[in-house]
Amino acid sequence: MTVSVFLELVEIKAKIASVWPFLLGMIFVQANFHHLNWGVSLLFFVAMVLFNMAVDINDNYQDYTKAGNQAAEWKKHTNIIGVHHLAVNRIFALMASLATVAGVIGLYLVWRTGWPLLAMGVFCFLVGYLYAGGPKPLSGTPTGEFFAGFTMGYMIMLITVYLNLYQTTAFTGGLLVRVLLASGIAVMAIAALLLANNICDADEDLSLNRKTIVYYLGKQRALWLFASFYVMGYLSLVVSVALGDLPKWSLLALLSIPVIVRNVQGLFRVQVKKETFILAVRSLGVLALVTVVAELLGLWLG
Repeated sequence: MTVSVFLELVEIKAKIASVWPFLLGMIFVQANFHHLNWGVSLLFFVAMVLFNMAVDINDNYQDYTKAGNQAAEWKKHTNIIGVHHLAVNRIFALMASLATVAGVIGLYLVWRTGWPLLAMGVFCFLVGYLYAGGPKPLSGTPTGEFFAGFTMGYMIMLITVYLNLYQTTAFTGGLLVRVLLASGIAVMAIAALLLANNICDADEDLSLNRKTIVYYLGKQRALWLFASFYVMGYLSLVVSVALGDLPKWSLLALLSIPVIVRNVQGLFRVQVKKETFILAVRSLGVLALVTVVAELLGLWLG
């Protein structure tokens, strides 16, 4: 397997969806508590990236192994395992190795920091596997966008916050809600990315017996839901700033609205994977960049 094929297999371009909430968590803690535990945070970052790679490999592996004979052409010409003639047993071994290393690091962090991390970690591992695995994968149900956005956007940020505050009394029920609001723009952008993918794959999903939320809503309503995700994300950011949890400079992220509107309009016009799905990817990248830069400016400039 070449490096380029490996990077495609683990969907390296999508890793921004997990790195972004981690950075938001670090900024949130520094802005509100002025206290960072770099050691455990960096260990978690490594485990998070490794597990995210394992999850993306599992998605491709499960799609390939579960596709029936009627999907032979799809397996051969679309799924990366078939396209590059990869050995299925080696793909499984690679996936298991990455997940095991991530799990070992996670258990060490649990030993260092306490049981709340175990509960959050088990939840993330279960969602990571069940998203494409199990008898009824989440990715083929109307709940896929919720679990992807909540787990990656919120849980990664929440774990990051916990690892930096586990030695204090600041990790309370109220803080869970505050982190949810601060992570809202990431939660919604990630959910929007998955929804855009499902909108573009609506016909293919039906042929593979997947009934996503697009199946139940229809494309037009799904498109309006897609647009509303970004609205809710921006509102969440504004509320978090109003509550004082994010620096006022974070509102500079609102300057990205014209770009996001243009990308949303592009998907409204055409729903073709190779042509317009990239617009949702770009929206995620733009929002990640502007929110991180704006919040860092808030830390530096006060």
